[in-house]
Amino acid sequence: MRLQSIICQLKNKTAAFNGDDFNDFLAVQITLSDISEVFYVEIKNGKLSIEPYEYHDRQAHLIISSEDFIAMISGQFHYVLAFTTGKLKVEGDLGKAAQLAELFESL
Repeated sequence: MRLQSIICQLKNKTAAFNGDDFNDFLAVQITLSDISEVFYVEIKNGKLSIEPYEYHDRQAHLIISSEDFIAMISGQFHYVLAFTTGKLKVEGDLGKAAQLAELFESL
């Protein structure tokens, strides 16, 4: 699966995001291990951004296969199970990674 397709799916899923209820700053980079692609998700001042670039000042870095990532954002694979089975690796702030995963689940 191509990166642009995954980003498009993620943007469609997060289209209903309401930044008025999100008062925190979030910056997470995601590396899709099987296709060696990277993108980031940022929430700043209530605005959600998803872009195909590295985020050097990230709070967390998720490493997951594209298939598992799609399953996770589709609600078919819970992030805790992905983490405990080693399919999701997290570097940095685990709380921020969980916050992002919970945001995906809520939309």
